[in-house]
Amino acid sequence: MKRLYILTFLLVSIISSSYCQEVKVTASIDTSRIFIGDQVHYSITIDQPSGIKLTVPVLKDTLLKNIDILAGPVIDSSGIKDGRFKIIQKYLISSFDSGFYQIPPVYAELKNESGLKRFYSDYTQLEVMRVKIAPADTALKIFDIIKPYRAPVTLNEILPWVLLVAILGVIIWFAIRYIRKLKLTKKGIEIVSDPDPAHIIAFRELEKLKEEQLWQKGEIKNYYTKLTEILRQYLENRFKVFSLELTTSETLEALIKSGFKKDTSYNLLKTILTGADLVKFAKHKPEPMENESHFQSSWDFVLATKLEETIPEKAVGKEKSGEGIL
Repeated sequence: MKRLYILTFLLVSIISSSYCQEVKVTASIDTSRIFIGDQVHYSITIDQPSGIKLTVPVLKDTLLKNIDILAGPVIDSSGIKDGRFKIIQKYLISSFDSGFYQIPPVYAELKNESGLKRFYSDYTQLEVMRVKIAPADTALKIFDIIKPYRAPVTLNEILPWVLLVAILGVIIWFAIRYIRKLKLTKKGIEIVSDPDPAHIIAFRELEKLKEEQLWQKGEIKNYYTKLTEILRQYLENRFKVFSLELTTSETLEALIKSGFKKDTSYNLLKTILTGADLVKFAKHKPEPMENESHFQSSWDFVLATKLEETIPEKAVGKEKSGEGIL
């Protein structure tokens, strides 16, 4: 009886061993290189004999950090051939962070009288690349981050706004007339002080932005939004380029039409606005050195393009006459 038990145990072990040698688990991806946001299939294939039952864990949420599972698994099996068949599990995956990822092996389990046996696949590699927004020499042509979409506007949508603008226009017109009447009734000469020059306003706002330390607090998008608003307001005050409602490419085109040359200052501005667009629209996460560099470039742009102050001719004459008296 004891010999019969030993022979049975050996026979089960030999059969399990032969099955184990015939089980093959593989993992693969449709392509090893994708761009941020692309969707591909991650497939797990099990090639096994028909006489055993294997268990494969179901993957949920993520394959690993930064690789998300969007859907699945979708299970498919091929027909039995020569006593074998295949089971394929497919997952739809994507990633929104660039980098080179090595996905760990997956496994299938076999449970029988002799215990638990696992069969592992190899590692799977995936490279997630960033989208190249512009060509190598961006001085030749400016590319939008995202092409603006203009939906058709109906008359019913426009009419309330037209009426609102008309009412506001009438109110402003009466307000201007009323203010002018008040000025005429006042005695004496009213001294009107000139506003600060465009570069003084820009430097003041840049100093405020620096003191807020937004990017140091993790408010990267807010930091670049305020930085570009300061530059766009400076362009309006200095060159009469009203760019607050324009895209980056439209702003640069309007600046060239105003007589600005494609020089070092132009390239500085283009680099700042393009870098800010990457943060605001493409979820780019710049390094601290890059944040400081964009701030310094903004300062240098204003400094290089500011309107030089001139001394009035009368003041120059007084200075010369003063020198003669001395």
